[in-house]
Amino acid sequence: MDKRTILAIVLALAVLLIYQTFFVKPQAPQKAAAPQQNAEQAKKETAPAAAVPAARATARPVTAKPETPPRDITVEAPHYTAVFSTRGAALKSLKLKDYSQDCTECADDIWPKLKGIFTGAPAAAGPKTRNLVELVDVREGMPYPLAVTFPDSSADVAPDAVFESSAEKVDLTQTGEKRQLVFTKTYETVKIEKIYTLDPAGYTVTLDVRVHNLSGAPITQIPRINWYQYVDPQKTDDSYGHEGPVVSVGGSIERQEVKKLNSETLLGPNVLWSAFESKYFIASFIPDNPSLTNVAMTRDQNDMVALGMKGRKEVIPAGQNSVFSYSLYMGPKQYNLLKAIGVGLENAIDFGWFKWLAIPFLYILNFLYSFVLNYGIAIIVLTTVVKIIFWPLGNMSYKSMNAMKKLQPKIEALKEKYKNDQSKIGQETMALYREHKVNPFSGCLPILIQIPVFFGLYKALMYSIELRHSPFFFWIQDLSAKDPYYITPILMGVTQFVTQKMTPAMGDPMQQKIMLLMPVIFTFFFLNFPAGLVIYWLFNNILQIGQQFYINKKLA
Repeated sequence: MDKRTILAIVLALAVLLIYQTFFVKPQAPQKAAAPQQNAEQAKKETAPAAAVPAARATARPVTAKPETPPRDITVEAPHYTAVFSTRGAALKSLKLKDYSQDCTECADDIWPKLKGIFTGAPAAAGPKTRNLVELVDVREGMPYPLAVTFPDSSADVAPDAVFESSAEKVDLTQTGEKRQLVFTKTYETVKIEKIYTLDPAGYTVTLDVRVHNLSGAPITQIPRINWYQYVDPQKTDDSYGHEGPVVSVGGSIERQEVKKLNSETLLGPNVLWSAFESKYFIASFIPDNPSLTNVAMTRDQNDMVALGMKGRKEVIPAGQNSVFSYSLYMGPKQYNLLKAIGVGLENAIDFGWFKWLAIPFLYILNFLYSFVLNYGIAIIVLTTVVKIIFWPLGNMSYKSMNAMKKLQPKIEALKEKYKNDQSKIGQETMALYREHKVNPFSGCLPILIQIPVFFGLYKALMYSIELRHSPFFFWIQDLSAKDPYYITPILMGVTQFVTQKMTPAMGDPMQQKIMLLMPVIFTFFFLNFPAGLVIYWLFNNILQIGQQFYINKKLA
């Protein structure tokens, strides 16, 4: 493979890296065609043919006395601490015990320890307070997430109505059994029960909304479960992750950029799940009847995003009740946990086009981690395994480039001899390759194969929560973040330069100089890449230098 081909491949890779780094943004959803008509059609399909139309009733409390002040009910679970409020029977706070908001508690400790090694000064001792990840973010006066309303129904319920609760506190840490937390609100025409079934095993909660018809006539109820979230308009967007609503419509993932969300956006029907997500965490709703479910998203003047899942229409006869059920997952975007739910929630992890490689790499990394207990070492082991797999192709590539280097004077002579006949140059060059049994394409094959491997691992390292705040050694305390001191990217650039110098040089001197600039360009690209990805490329270069040294020595 000549220098032009190598340059074209490297530049193509560079373009892909630039595109991925600077231009890939969360995809805005495409509005479903005539969503309101779809919703109306769903209503018609579910309404009984002989249903008696009922006048819309105003849901009012049974007594006229003032409502009691709202109270907080704390739920202690092995993996989270949740605070429910009787105001709306909704979620006031949800803190994840296994995840910190930032990595300051692990990164700040390394330099005092290193300083103590050289100076003999003892490092400061004492426990640090962990700033746990909080999934709920609302401001004063805003409704809480998981509030259930009934718009366009016979009787609606305000999202700030005060309920009665069945318990003052729920502790799931002492037992492995599920527990229920029941909230009740009684009106003149309906009684609403919100039943949370809490599972201590993980992050999944079941919500059953039971509506009792207390009137003497049928009533029509259309439930809507809501997630409310404040978004800071001054916050800088993460170019590598999406924060905002995400919806699975018939298995197709639709994401909405919060800054572009003003008027109401409708999606559906056939909503498998909807959620409010960040790069590593998600709060999701899973309906019991996706085919009759729609989703509405809005953002008001107070920067509150409302994500509402509108369910099926139900006509409840007098004196009877109906139940609307939801499954909730509120926790980390961990692939195996999301996949176990069985509705495609794992697709919320943005593995992109190369998920067919990213997911196996993630499984392999987790398998290696179970032995070495360090994801940085696991990445190095994985790099070595990949290099061993591609070792024969690498040998083929280096031998082919070395053979073509030896043929370069003859090729230049052909160009000079037939300089006015490009067709003849091509014919004679191919004849020269056949005579010396050289395949000009064998040099680029390993490079082409490793491009999807690189992007697959890139996605696995970029979006896998397992690597979040996972330390390597010394100053690298978060493999999912960039190297804070840019040491590994610089070392990667140096090894890239050594690799380039050891590669058989072909083409004119100007092309060779251009190729020597590629390590500088790659170093610039890798400055802000996750440290885990830089470690992969760094050790891949080191192994490649060793292989090139072995081949050069063998050929000599």
